[in-house]
Amino acid sequence: MSGKYFRIVLILISAIILLGLAGVYGFQDELIFQADELEQDYTFKFAQSFQEYTITTKDGEKLNALLFSAPQSLKGTKGMMIYFHGNSDNLQRWGEYAVDFTSLGYDVLMIDYRGFGKSSGTPSEQNLYEDGELVWSWARANFKYDRWVIYGRSLGSAVASHLAAEANPALLILETPFDELRQGLPTIALPFSLKYKFSNKEHLEDINCRVVIIQGTDDWVVSEASAKRLIPYLKPGDKFVSIPGGGHKNLRDFELFHSTLSEVL
Repeated sequence: MSGKYFRIVLILISAIILLGLAGVYGFQDELIFQADELEQDYTFKFAQSFQEYTITTKDGEKLNALLFSAPQSLKGTKGMMIYFHGNSDNLQRWGEYAVDFTSLGYDVLMIDYRGFGKSSGTPSEQNLYEDGELVWSWARANFKYDRWVIYGRSLGSAVASHLAAEANPALLILETPFDELRQGLPTIALPFSLKYKFSNKEHLEDINCRVVIIQGTDDWVVSEASAKRLIPYLKPGDKFVSIPGGGHKNLRDFELFHSTLSEVL
């Protein structure tokens, strides 16, 4: 290849890379918040019993919430879990996971973030934090439990840890959490700052309750290295569980995941 053509190829490759980076920068919201909207008259379908609620935010948006109840056969409920899901889909998907906790005796309250499912509005880091605090206050005002647990999965881990620092529940569980969003992304080093930080490590510094982290060793979305950078922020009595072979979406396929939940819940 002559020098002239080599320079042309190099220029083209550089242009493609720059366009790609510009796309990442310009479409951060779309990449981070992969919402799947639902019609307002959509009817959820689950194998277990649930109730649907609407929570109104301070600025007039509507958050869709589902409350899954522990089976009556357990003869008593251990407490309430508030569950913050990942960055995609909606409660029709995430509600399927409630059985992992209701089967252990917990009622589970899940919300869709702004713009997800039936929830109105536009998501942002600050909105998610404020709405998490609102859901906590709403749940405490409307339901009476002796034990409260906050659970965060993936992106929801930052919402959960932020809330736990303020609310001080009995327990905080983080599934596939990153130390902070930029470090957790499976991409090349970015030459710019992301619009959102979503820092679990900053929140963990202010948490007094017990913390349990569950992470797979083969997670290609949030690397195990990113999750392990949270270990220095754990206190005596906290727990970090690595699931060998576990990925980002399949931890519930492993017995260690369920035995860990059974132990801490």
